[in-house]
Amino acid sequence: MIEFKMPSLGADMEDGTLREWRVKPGDAVKRGDIIADVETQKGIIEVECFDEGVVHELVVKEGEKVPVDTVLALLRGEGEEVTPTQPAPKRTPGKEATPKPPVEQAPAPQAPTPQAPVAAPQRVRASPLANRLAQEQGIDLATLSGTGPEGAITKEDVEHAIAARMAPPPAAKEKPAGKHHAFVEAISRTPAAKEDAASGVRKAVAAAMAKSNREIPHYYLETRIDLHAAMDWLRATNAQRPVQEQLLPAVLLIKATALALRKVPALNAWWVDGPVPKERINVGFVVSLRTGGIVVPAIHDADTKSLPELMAVLNDLIPRARALKLRSSELSESTVTLTSLGDRGVNTVYGVIYPPQVAIVGFGGIREEPWAEAGMLDVRPVVTATLAADHRATDGATGSRFLQTLGELLQHPDQL
Repeated sequence: MIEFKMPSLGADMEDGTLREWRVKPGDAVKRGDIIADVETQKGIIEVECFDEGVVHELVVKEGEKVPVDTVLALLRGEGEEVTPTQPAPKRTPGKEATPKPPVEQAPAPQAPTPQAPVAAPQRVRASPLANRLAQEQGIDLATLSGTGPEGAITKEDVEHAIAARMAPPPAAKEKPAGKHHAFVEAISRTPAAKEDAASGVRKAVAAAMAKSNREIPHYYLETRIDLHAAMDWLRATNAQRPVQEQLLPAVLLIKATALALRKVPALNAWWVDGPVPKERINVGFVVSLRTGGIVVPAIHDADTKSLPELMAVLNDLIPRARALKLRSSELSESTVTLTSLGDRGVNTVYGVIYPPQVAIVGFGGIREEPWAEAGMLDVRPVVTATLAADHRATDGATGSRFLQTLGELLQHPDQL
């Protein structure tokens, strides 16, 4: 059996709540399929399967909160028996087949009867939205009567319970239509759902950054990079492309960073009781949330993607990141992080490493500055690039070589 476990979506994650299964026993799944929605401090994440097989059993029920690495489901690999417990009696039919029927028949009618009423209150049938709303408002689902299919508790049932709690009893009985108004009042006294989600993200980031500052010995380097060749190429390229397909400077920075990591691979690693080099170069791109906080989704295999492909990824990734609708692989597989605050008027940004990564690259704004070259003074677009790296994994010489390589790559944008 293949164990599908609660994934770790960052060094700060300790547990998650299974909100909804996207599959059922008997379904065939392959790598990359979305099989469950899991709620973490970073929002509700679509969890992907990393194996191929058939769903044998869903171990964790919807609404349950479990620690990282808990087995959520069991998958049968190719060629595995549907019922692995059946071969045992077939091997010893004379000894096991005779005693088993009477033993199973005696407890079988008695065991389910006491267990059924005990399990029912612990696992109330409710929609994921109703479950989440009840948790936010402190409503015990076991006290509600469901009006949904097969008695399932719906969002409206929870809203009604909130209205009954907030409104005076007489009013609640006289005007059932007023439950929506009471619900709006109740919600207005609590943080909005999006603000709650953003608050969770901020807490998660705070935990990760505190861990980083506490455990990782950072070293910092910076350099200024002449971007006149890159910006000239970008203007000429965009002039030949439709407006909706034009490229942003960010894609040049992402691609150059990824290619520089190819040449200086020591920075493309995780620290897990020692440096663990990573073959794939997955650049985590920092996205700020409008309600506050950040998320860092991964751009997979950034070194192999063309600039138009990277632009398409950004156009897809940024809106989903801000809506907190990301996949588990987009939150757990970054091998390095890139942060850019140039659009916020910042000249230089010094990042904090996101564990278990060993480096973060920062870019400030692109500004017109004096630039001396070959004894001549000119005014050129310049960006300040910084590197914060883990001194346990690399040293300043390695970091300097990376920044030098990054600057050289940006002088030849047509080769990115």
